[in-house]
Amino acid sequence: MTNKILTILLSAIFSISAISLVAQDKADRVLGKWLNEEGDAHVEITKSGDVYSGKLVWLKFPTDDKTGKPKLDKKNPDDALKSRPVLGLEMLSGFKYDSDDDEWTDGEIYDPKSGKTYSSFMEFDSDGKLKIRGYIGISLIGRTTYWTAVK
Repeated sequence: MTNKILTILLSAIFSISAISLVAQDKADRVLGKWLNEEGDAHVEITKSGDVYSGKLVWLKFPTDDKTGKPKLDKKNPDDALKSRPVLGLEMLSGFKYDSDDDEWTDGEIYDPKSGKTYSSFMEFDSDGKLKIRGYIGISLIGRTTYWTAVK
């Protein structure tokens, strides 16, 4: 009788652990390098604790045409940040995985081309592309972009 109870208890613990690992794998599938829709940048998404963020790790044209120097964050509304390089810039921040909706929510996306920051969420589309929606206020007012995984 004791062996049966022990077997049932161990099976339950193993099942809970396996479910937990599957959920974590699902959450972490966003990790890695992504090519933006325009094809001119790679963003690497990483995780710290349960928060996902992403920074620019490659640019097709990393230097300014006029100066020949690295591109700077010139459009940033904060004057103190206008001199920082675009390469290495954190574009995605604060995302948390929502297992109920299978998406990453409560994040922000920064667009260095406009200098604007938007509320954002991410999810995968049926083709395996990363769908990123940036918006102001409610998600109906915004723009969606699709990124593909860098192999």
